[in-house]
Amino acid sequence: MTEIAPPWALLAELSHGCPLRCAYCSNPTELVGRSDELTTAEWAGTFTQAAALGVVQSHLSGGEPLLRRDLTEIVAAADGAGIHTQLVTSGVGLSERRLAALAGAGLRSVQLSVQHADPGASERIAGARSFAAKERAARLVRESGLPLGLNAVLHRANLDAVDALIDLGLAWGAQRLELANAQFYGWALRNRDALLPGRPQLARARDRVERRRPALAGRMELLWVVPDYADGRAKPCMGGWGAVSLTVAPDGRVHPCPAAAALPGLDAPSVRDHSLEWIWHDSPSFNLYRGEEWMRDPCRGCELRTRDFGGCRCQAYALTGDATRTDPVCSRSPDHGLVRDLVDRAATAPAAPPAYTYRGEGS
Repeated sequence: MTEIAPPWALLAELSHGCPLRCAYCSNPTELVGRSDELTTAEWAGTFTQAAALGVVQSHLSGGEPLLRRDLTEIVAAADGAGIHTQLVTSGVGLSERRLAALAGAGLRSVQLSVQHADPGASERIAGARSFAAKERAARLVRESGLPLGLNAVLHRANLDAVDALIDLGLAWGAQRLELANAQFYGWALRNRDALLPGRPQLARARDRVERRRPALAGRMELLWVVPDYADGRAKPCMGGWGAVSLTVAPDGRVHPCPAAAALPGLDAPSVRDHSLEWIWHDSPSFNLYRGEEWMRDPCRGCELRTRDFGGCRCQAYALTGDATRTDPVCSRSPDHGLVRDLVDRAATAPAAPPAYTYRGEGS
C-alpha cells in the first residue's frame, strides 16, 4: 500500500440530540445518548491531535451542536489548534448573544439547514416547528458578518420546489446554497420508499437549477449534489476510504465517513482509547478499504477504480448486505438492477402524502 496521506477535514458530531426529527437524517438509527458524549476537555484534546495530524477544517455538526452548552469552548479549542470551523445547524436555539460568543471564540461560518421554502411543508419534513427559528437564525448570521450557507436535502417532497428554495436563499442572504439530493443512510434509508424520487422529477429539478445558475453568478453559489441512485455512476465516496477525512461521533468513536457506523464488525476505535494518529494510520477499520487490494471484479479491472474507488462501501452494504461488493449505483455493477428497479418504481409511486418514520421513532 502507498504511503497514507494526512487528512485535512474532520466532521465533529458533537451530539446526536436534535430538536428536529427529519425523515432524511443520515445519523445512525442507534443514536448516541447525551450522557455518553465526549466532554469539553476530550473534544479539545481531539482537535489538538487532529491539527497535529494535518486537519485544517472542521464542520461542527450533530444532531444539533447548539444543544452543547460548552459549544463556545469547543469552538475556541478548535480555533486555538488552528482549525477552521463551520457550524452546521438547524438554527433552532441560536440567539444573537450566543452567535456573538461563538464568533468571538473563532467560528468562521455557518451552514443552516432548510427543508422547504414553504413553512408548513418545511415543518412536515422536519417533524417539528422550526421555520421561523431558521429565518431568524439566517438574519442573525447575516447581521453578524459571518458567511452564511444553506443546505437543502432534496427528495420527493421538495424537488419540485427548487426554484422556491433558490429564491429563499437569495432572500435570506446566503452566499452559498447546497442542493443535496438525499443520500440513503441512517433514517433516510429507513424512509427511502417515501423519499426516493423518480427520474422525471429529478430531471425537471436539475433543469430548473441549470436555468437559474447563470443569473446567480456573483450573487450566490449554487451547488447541485448529484443523486446516486439515478445517475448510474458511483461517487468517489469521501475522496476514498480513509483518504481525506475522518468523522468523530459524539461518544468518541472515529469513522472514515459519517455512515460507516452502520457497517457490522467494523469495531470503530475511540479517541478515548487511542490517539488519532494511530487511528488514521494503523487502525484496522481505517485500513480495511484503502487502496485496491480489497476490490473484486468488476472494480479490480475497471479503469474508473482510481477515480471512484469502487464507490461507497456503506451503500454497497445497505443495498446488498456485503460491503465488499461493487457499489450497486454503478451501471457496471452486477447488482445495478436493485437500484434501477427502485428508481423505476419511484416514478410511478402514488402522489399521496408521505408516511415518514421520523428520526428517533422506534430507535
